[in-house]
Amino acid sequence: MLEAASLSGEFDFVSRFFAPAAGVNEDPVTGSSHCCLEPFWQARLRKDNFTAFQASRRGGVLKVRVRGDRVLISGKAITVFAGNLFA
Repeated sequence: MLEAASLSGEFDFVSRFFAPAAGVNEDPVTGSSHCCLEPFWQARLRKDNFTAFQASRRGGVLKVRVRGDRVLISGKAITVFAGNLFA
């Protein structure tokens, strides 16, 4: 995962996610990584609401809010897999 403060006023920070050992050459937009990035940026930027951009070929914008020990993420998404778990 690579991340940096944004030089643009449009985004608070920009990130990219790579995991080639796990078969992910580059993920277009990774919600799970932003659950870790938001508290990191919250401490540095002293704010709770962020607009983040994950820079990849498809790319994506995430709206993220830190609320206590939770990170709330919103943005445009598509379903790529659905399933049911049975006990």
